[in-house]
Amino acid sequence: MKGRLFATCLWLSAVLPCVCMAETGDARDVRVIRTAEQEPRAALLGQPSLALWKEKHLVAAYQLGIAGKTDMGSIDAVVSTDDGQSWSIPSTIFDSTERHGAMQFGYCNAVLYKPPGQEVLWCFAMRCPLNYADSEDSHLAAAYSGDGGRSWNPVELAMHYTGPLVILGEIQRIEEDGHPVYAMPAHRNTKRADPHGTREHFVLRSTSLMDWHLGGYVPLPKGREMFLHEGQIAVMDAKKGQLKMVMRTSTGVPEGKLMDGGALNPPRAWSSNSEDGGRSWSVAKEEPELWNTVSEAWYGRSGDGRLLYVYNDGPTFSRMALRYKVSNAYGVWGPERTFFDESIHNSYPTLIEVAPGEFRAVWDSGDAKRHRRAIRFGKLSLPDLKPAAP
Repeated sequence: MKGRLFATCLWLSAVLPCVCMAETGDARDVRVIRTAEQEPRAALLGQPSLALWKEKHLVAAYQLGIAGKTDMGSIDAVVSTDDGQSWSIPSTIFDSTERHGAMQFGYCNAVLYKPPGQEVLWCFAMRCPLNYADSEDSHLAAAYSGDGGRSWNPVELAMHYTGPLVILGEIQRIEEDGHPVYAMPAHRNTKRADPHGTREHFVLRSTSLMDWHLGGYVPLPKGREMFLHEGQIAVMDAKKGQLKMVMRTSTGVPEGKLMDGGALNPPRAWSSNSEDGGRSWSVAKEEPELWNTVSEAWYGRSGDGRLLYVYNDGPTFSRMALRYKVSNAYGVWGPERTFFDESIHNSYPTLIEVAPGEFRAVWDSGDAKRHRRAIRFGKLSLPDLKPAAP
């Protein structure tokens, strides 16, 4: 009997993720779904993405980083069919050890997307030759799953934009003449390795998810030098093509180890709006209520019209606690709240809405000294806000 009990406990420890018993913050049911210790060839686990295949069936994708590289490696996926309580063993989406003739590729920044009404799940990512020092000069790669994230099939895209890019923000769907159009935020950072390169934020558009055209660039105020990157789009009106994008910021001026510059003064996210489905964008402006110190933040719109912003507070690149703010339907931001804080490193939150005001989230975390050692999952219910106009 004791032997059977021990065997059962051992099996449970292998298949069930670690539940964080002493959670701090409004994120609930927080658990670790994968750790770097479970991936002996991974130097880090990071930049996760999340998608809903069907009710309670979630798919999370994340990067397995290569030692000695900056944000480059393979991308795996795990599946939960019980709303995040337990997770499957990983399946491979993109494998950096696979050879393509004499070449190998590194991958980064998975973006999962399930088109409404379709039985297919897409994973987009960045791809660059493995001999590159970092992934800034990548191109778009894609794979799809027809079985809820359990297996993946790579595809080659029809790219009408062929320049380097970095992606991270979620794909958003709008309508034009009764047909779906998909918008994907992206940026270019060729200036890191080339003094005559550029740092630009833009949007790609597609009608099929297979072919991607350049939409519009985000202009900066005249005479202003800074680096806008890793934007997140919220759909304000899908049929009118009204979009708002909030972007991570930095000075763009190298400062020691900060190759793309430190935080702005004041350290704030910036935003831009589009009235034509991402073809053109307004001049970027500061968001006075939205903190940003060179860290990716998640921005989106709830089904009930409220806006949500999840971010790291603290100094440049500290990336410890995750905080969040919620706006009412009139765009007035409420107070700062704690999403998750256990005095460890946390970064790159991604959220999806499963019901109005009810979100599921993944992010990467570490310990008190190290970044990106695990992928965490949690749930968030938006707090009630006063509906009064400003």
